[in-house]
Amino acid sequence: MEKDSRVKKIAAPSVSQINAEYVTQLANKYWAPLVKKKLPFDRKVIEDIYENEIHKSKFAIRKIMLLEFSQYLENYLWVNYTPQVSSNAYLMSICCIVNEKFRENVPAWEVFKKEPRHFPFFVQCVMEASLAGKEKGLSLREQTVLLLFLDHCFNSLEVDLIREQVQQLISLPMWMGLLPSRLQQEMKKVPKLKKFWNLIKKNYEKLEPKAAEQAKMERTFLSDLINKFLQVLGSIPASGTVSMEAVHYCERFIELMIDLEALLPTRRWFNTVLDDSHLVVSCHLSSLSQREKEGHLFCQLLDMLKFYTGFEINDQTGNALTEKEMTTLHYDRITSLQRSAFAHFPELQDFALSNVAAVDTRESLNKKFGNLSPDTLHRVASYLCLLPELPEGKSTTYDKEVLLELLVSRHERRISQIEQLNQMPLYPTEKIIWDENIVPTEYYSGEGCLALPKLNLQFLTLHDYLLRNFNLFRLESTYEIRQDIEDVVSRMKPWQSEYGGVVFGGWARMAQTIMAFSIVEVAKPNIGEGWPARVRADITVNLNVRDHIKSEWEGLRKHDVCFLVTVRPMLPYGTRFDRRQPFVDQVGLVYVRGCEVQGMLDDKGRVIEEGPDPKPKLRGDSRTFRVWLDPNQYQQDMTHSIQTGVEDPYETFNIIMRRKPKENNFKAVLETIRNLMNTECVVPDWLHDIILGYGDPGSAHYSKMPNQIPSLDFNDTFLTLDHLKACFPGYQVKVTVDDPALQVPPFRITFPESKTSQQAKGKKRKADHDEHKEEEGKKEEDCTLVVEPHVIPNRGPYPYNQPKRNTIPFTPTQIEAIRAGMQPGLTMVVGPPGTGKTDVAVQIISNIYHNFPEQRTLIVTHSNQALNQLFEKIMALDIDERHLLRMGHGEEELETEKDFSRYGRVNYVLARRLELLREVGRLQESLDVPGDVSYTCETAGHFFLYQVISRWEEYMSKVRPKGGRPVSVEAVSSHFPFPKYFQNAPQPLFHGNSYEEDMDIAEGCFRHIKKIFTQLEEFRAFELLRSGLDRSKYLLVKEAKIIAMTCTHAALKRHDLVELGFKYDNILMEEAAQILEIETFIPLLLQNPEDGFSRLKRWIMIGDHHQLPPVIKNMAFQKYSNMEQSLFTRFVRLGVPTVDLDAQGRARASLCNLYNWRYKQLGNLPHVQQQHEFQMPNPGLTYDFQLVNVEDFNGVGETEPNPYFYQNLAEAEYAVALFMYMRVLGYPADRISILTTYNGQKHLIRDVVNQRCARNPFFGQPNKVTTVDRFQGQQNDYIILSLVRTKAVGHLRDVRRLVVAMSRARLGLYIFARVSLFQNCFELTPAFNQLTARPMQLHIRTNEYYTQPIGDRSSQPNQAIKNMPEMANLVYNMYMHMMQQSQQQRQQQLLPPPRQVREATVEPEAEPEPEADAAAETEAPAKAQEGADPEGQEPMEEEPSATAIQSAAPKPVQAEPQEEAHPKMPEHPGRDSDSEYSEEDEA
Repeated sequence: MEKDSRVKKIAAPSVSQINAEYVTQLANKYWAPLVKKKLPFDRKVIEDIYENEIHKSKFAIRKIMLLEFSQYLENYLWVNYTPQVSSNAYLMSICCIVNEKFRENVPAWEVFKKEPRHFPFFVQCVMEASLAGKEKGLSLREQTVLLLFLDHCFNSLEVDLIREQVQQLISLPMWMGLLPSRLQQEMKKVPKLKKFWNLIKKNYEKLEPKAAEQAKMERTFLSDLINKFLQVLGSIPASGTVSMEAVHYCERFIELMIDLEALLPTRRWFNTVLDDSHLVVSCHLSSLSQREKEGHLFCQLLDMLKFYTGFEINDQTGNALTEKEMTTLHYDRITSLQRSAFAHFPELQDFALSNVAAVDTRESLNKKFGNLSPDTLHRVASYLCLLPELPEGKSTTYDKEVLLELLVSRHERRISQIEQLNQMPLYPTEKIIWDENIVPTEYYSGEGCLALPKLNLQFLTLHDYLLRNFNLFRLESTYEIRQDIEDVVSRMKPWQSEYGGVVFGGWARMAQTIMAFSIVEVAKPNIGEGWPARVRADITVNLNVRDHIKSEWEGLRKHDVCFLVTVRPMLPYGTRFDRRQPFVDQVGLVYVRGCEVQGMLDDKGRVIEEGPDPKPKLRGDSRTFRVWLDPNQYQQDMTHSIQTGVEDPYETFNIIMRRKPKENNFKAVLETIRNLMNTECVVPDWLHDIILGYGDPGSAHYSKMPNQIPSLDFNDTFLTLDHLKACFPGYQVKVTVDDPALQVPPFRITFPESKTSQQAKGKKRKADHDEHKEEEGKKEEDCTLVVEPHVIPNRGPYPYNQPKRNTIPFTPTQIEAIRAGMQPGLTMVVGPPGTGKTDVAVQIISNIYHNFPEQRTLIVTHSNQALNQLFEKIMALDIDERHLLRMGHGEEELETEKDFSRYGRVNYVLARRLELLREVGRLQESLDVPGDVSYTCETAGHFFLYQVISRWEEYMSKVRPKGGRPVSVEAVSSHFPFPKYFQNAPQPLFHGNSYEEDMDIAEGCFRHIKKIFTQLEEFRAFELLRSGLDRSKYLLVKEAKIIAMTCTHAALKRHDLVELGFKYDNILMEEAAQILEIETFIPLLLQNPEDGFSRLKRWIMIGDHHQLPPVIKNMAFQKYSNMEQSLFTRFVRLGVPTVDLDAQGRARASLCNLYNWRYKQLGNLPHVQQQHEFQMPNPGLTYDFQLVNVEDFNGVGETEPNPYFYQNLAEAEYAVALFMYMRVLGYPADRISILTTYNGQKHLIRDVVNQRCARNPFFGQPNKVTTVDRFQGQQNDYIILSLVRTKAVGHLRDVRRLVVAMSRARLGLYIFARVSLFQNCFELTPAFNQLTARPMQLHIRTNEYYTQPIGDRSSQPNQAIKNMPEMANLVYNMYMHMMQQSQQQRQQQLLPPPRQVREATVEPEAEPEPEADAAAETEAPAKAQEGADPEGQEPMEEEPSATAIQSAAPKPVQAEPQEEAHPKMPEHPGRDSDSEYSEEDEA
C-alpha cells in the first residue's frame, strides 16, 4: 500500500513567497497586468524562465502554478508568439501552462480564440516535436508534457479552433498507413468507402510537393506516434532499475489512446489504425506489464484500452451492436480462420474441422496453434491481413509469442460486457478501496494519470454512457467508504494482545465488534447464472453502549448497508497510530466485505418486520442481525479459497461498521444503473442522439418537433392584454373579440406554424432560393398571433369556488420559457440568480395541468428545500390539491399544515370523501329524498344518477327558451331545484338582473354539485382497497397528476416505481445544473416503454451552469474524470438551445453588476430601480458593497490545522465585529448571514459568534453562518463574506463559486479578504475590478440607525476603519455607550477590555492591541442588554444585574491554539490568546 510519489499534496505558494520569487520579479517587469510601464518583449526571458524555473525544477507544479497565475500565457507567451520566435522552450512553456489550466479546471483556450492567427503553426510544431523527441533535444519528461497537451486537444473538440487542427489527424485519409491488404479488406466491408478513398487519392496526387508532405505528415501522425511509443515501451527492461519518466510517458500515451477510442468522431477511423498497429498485443507482452509495482497502473490502463478497442459498436455507423450481432462477428472471424486453415495449412486440418465452441477459448487456440513454427504463424496472420506477407525464403522477424498472442487474442471468445457487469460485486473490497490508481487519496494533485473513465461531451452508446457513470459512481462511493472505515477502525484502536489475538483499545459509535458470525443460507443459482441467488448470514453484537447509540443500532432498517471488516494488527498494545503512515499496514486490515441488513432477529430467531406495529422489546444487550451478502462476491471468494487453499474470509470478520443513512444509498443507485443496462432502456427517439452528444443539438427544441401544438391556453399567465402584447414584441397581436371589456385573461393563443416544424412533419424541402423567396412573402403572416379570450365557466356560488390566480407580471423571456415548456420537446432554461426560475417552473406545471388534464408530470429537484419552495408556490395556483403528491422524506419540512406525502394524501382523500359524503347527505335532506344515500361513494353515485340529474334535466327543460320565446328572469330562480341546499352560499343567490347572468349562476351551482359526485367517483377505489399500502399505490399510479421527488429518491426507488407501472408524460427538473449526470438521466426511465416507445413528451430543465456544480468529494473524480459536470452543463456545452432569463429582481443593480458579466444580458426588473428599500443606502455603512482588506493578525493569516481545513482568525473576528456593529445600529439579526468559502472558517466563525454574541440576547445569532456552497439557492438582505485565503486563491478561482458568493445579497455585501492576492487572479478580474474601485478600508457612519430615516449624507462624517482591532473596539465602545444610556438608574461596573499579549515570538505592534478586547467586550455587553431597544434609549422594566453582565463578559481573543475553550472543535488553529491575562482579569 505504498503511496505514489505523484499523489502528494502541493503546498500553494503564499503571497510573500510569490513576491519573493524570481518569476514574480520578472512578471512585474514584463507582463503583470497592474504594472503600467512594462519592458519590451524579449524571447531570452522565455528561454531563461523555461530553463531555470521549469526544466531545472523538474516541472515543479509550484513554479508552473506561479507562472500560470501571473498571467504569463495571456500577457506574454501567446500575444508575442510568431513562427519567427518559436523554439522548443517557447512551445514547452505554452504547453505547460495550458496543461496547468486544465489541472486547475480553469478555461484554457480563451486566449487562443482571441488571437487564433498562429495557432495552426503552433500545433504543427507540437506535432513535430512530439514525433522528433530526442532528435530535437527533448527529454521523455518533456515529450510527456506534449502528449498531455495533445490529449487535451482531442478532448476539446467542441472548440472550433481546436477541431479545425485536429480533424486532419483523425479522418479517413489516416488509413494511408494501413497494410495494403488490410485496407482492401476494410473497403470490402463498407463498399461506399471505396468512392471516398479514390477521391482522397486523386486530391492527394494533385497537391504541391510541400503541401503533399504536410498532408502525409498529418495523415500518418498517429501511426508514427504509435511506433515511437513502441520504441519507448521496448526500452523498458523486465527487471532492474527503470526510468520512471519512460513509465509515465507510456501511461500518458495509453491514456491518449483510450480517449481517442472512447469518442466516436476520433474512433471512427482510428480504431482500425490502432488494430493494425497491434499496439494492445505489444503492450500486453511488454516487460512493463510484467513489472508488478511500476507496471500496475499501466496494466489497469491497458485493460481499459482493451475494453474500448473491442467495444460493442459499429465504428462506421455508430450504432450499438446487440449480443446477437457480437456473436455473429465472433463466429465470422473464427470460421474465416478455419476456412483459410483448411485451404492453405494442412497441419491445421483438425482445427479447421472442429465446431466453433470447441476451439474459441484461449486454451484450445493456444493448443492448436502453439505447435506451429513462427513462419507458419506469420503466414496465417498475413492471410488474415494482420501482417505483411512473408517473402519466399525469408524467416519472420516476429517472436513466436507475439504471433501466437496476435491470433489468440483476436479469435478468443469474449465474455459480453453486460455479463461482466452482472458478475461484478457491487460492494468494494479492500483491493479496490486502497488502490490509489482508481480511488485516489484526498491529496491527489492532478499531475498523475489515473485508471478512471472520463465524462466528456460525447459517449459511444447508451451502454457506454451508463457504464462510465456506473464505474465513477461506484468509485466515488468507495472513496467515502474508505474515509469512514479509516475513521472508525482507527477510533477502535485494534492492537495485538499478548496471546496473538486482537484487543480493541477504543470504541466507535458507528462500529461494533462481532461476537458471532455464521452463514445461514446459500440459495441455489437462478437458471443461467453461475452465482447463488441469495446468501444470508447472522451477525451477533453486544450493544453494551449508551441508550441513544443502542437505539441507533437497533434502528437499522431493511436495505441499510453495513461493512464487515477483518483486522489482525501486528502492533503491540498501546502503540499510537500515525496518520501519515499507510493505514492498512498499521491496523493490519485484511478483508472488507459489504452486506445489506434484512432485519434484527427477535427472541425466537425470526426477523422483526418493519411496519406500523410496535417493535418487540428485547432483553439484554446481545442483538443478532440477519444480513444479505453479495452473491457474486461470495462466489468469487469461495472459488478463490478452494482453488488456492487460502482461508475463508467469512470466518474471520471481527468488526461490523454502519454508515449514516443519508450517505449510504450507493448500492441502490448502482443496482438501478445495472438494471437499466439489463433492460431495453428506451430513451425517446427525439432525445437519444442529444444525450449521446451527436447530431443537431437543437433537434429536440419545440420549433423542430413534428408534433408542435399550434394553439395553447395560457390560462392565468398574462395579467392583461397589454401584458400579453408586451411579452411578444416581434409579433402582431390579433384579438378575436373587439369589445375591450371582453379582452381580459385567460387567453388562448394560436401561434403561426414555424418552418422547421412543417419540415419536420415531412414536407419536402424546397430549393434554397425558393425557400428564401417564400420566407420573404410569408413574413407578415408568420408574425401574427391570434389571441382568443375565453371565460372560465362559473364554478359555483361559494367564495372558495373562485379560481386562484397568478399575480406575477412575467417578462418576455419568462413567457418564452413558459411557452417552450408547454410545447413538446426539450426545454432548457438558464436562470441566473433572482430571475424567478421557480415562478416559471410553477407556471409551466400549472399550464400543462390545465391544457392536458389527462397527462401526468414528474417534478425532480436536487434538494428537498427546492421541492418545498416549488410546492408552496404550486399551492398558490389553481391546481386541485388532490392531484399533488410528494415522494421521499423531505415532506416533513414543508411549511404548511398539509401533508403531501403518500400517506398524507391517502388520509386527505379519506377525509375529503367523508366531507363530500356529508355534503351529499345535506343535498339529500334538502331534496327530501328518503334513505341513506350518503353511506358510500357507490350509493352517492346512484343518488346523483336517479335523483339529481333528473331534477336538473327537468329544470333545464323549463328554463330553456323554446321556439324563440324569451324566458322571464324570475323563472330561472323560481324553478331552481336546489335552493335549500345553497342556503349557506352568499345571498341572494340570483340577482335577477338578466336572464344570462342568472342562468350562468344556476349552471355554476350545478357544476359545484356535479364536481362533488365526480370526486366521489374517483375516490370509490379507496373504499375497495383496504390497506394503506394499496391505497398509496393507487394514488401514485392513478390519482396524482403532479408527482414530486428528489433525484436521489428517483434513483433509489426506480425498481419499485417501474414494478408498480408508474407512468408520466412530462418531466420538470429544477436545480438541474446541481444534479449528477446519472441522477438526471435515471428519472427519464422511471417507467416501462409502451410497445418499445417511451411516452415522455416534454423534458424541462431549469438550472444555472454558472453557479456551483454537483458536489464531488474526491478531487480526482471531480477534476480528472470531470464527474462534476451535470447533464445540463454538458447540453449547454453541446450547443442545445437555451432560454436565458434576463431580468433579476433580487438585488440592488450595483450588486447585480458584480456577477451579471457572467450572463448574456442580465438586467434588472423595474422594481429594483423603483422600490424604496433598493434606493435607500444601508444605514451606518457608506457603501452598499465593499471589499475590505484584512492583513495578518499577530503575524498570522490563513492556517490549516487539518488538510483543506482552512481558517483565518482575523477575518472571522472582523466579520463578527461587523455583524455586532450592524446589530448595535438595530439591523434585525435574521436579515444578516455570514458566509465563507471554507468549512474550517465556518466552524471558526461559529465559535467566535458563540463566544461574542450567542449568550447575549441583544446580539443573538446571524440568520446563518455557513459556506457559500451550502447557501446556494438561498438569499438574505445583508451578506458578510470571508474569503479566508492569504497564500493562494484556492477554489474561489472557480468562477462559479464567485458567482454564487456575489449573488446571495439583496441589499448589502461586505467581503473580507487579502486584496493583494485576489486582485491578481485573471478569472476573477471582472468582479474584483469593481470591488477594488472602492476604498479597501471599511467606511462607516456611526450616527445612523436602521430604524431612523437617513438624512442628507454629504454633511455627515464618514469614518474609515483601519483594521479589525479598531472595529472591535468601536463596537465595544458603542455598545457600552448604549448600555449606559439604558441603565441610568443603576450604574454598573463592567470589566475593561483585556490587553493584548506581547509575546517574544510576535513583533509588538501598536494597533492590534485593542482587537482582543473589542471582540471580547462586545460579548460582555451582549448578555447585559437583555431588553434594551434597538437604539438603546429606553431600558425595559427588568434590567440585567451586574453579575449577569459580568458572566457574559467575553473571553479575550486568544493567540495560541487553546483546546480547553473549545472541546467541540479541537482542530481550531492559531487562536490568538492571552492566556496569562485572562486569569489576571478574572482575579
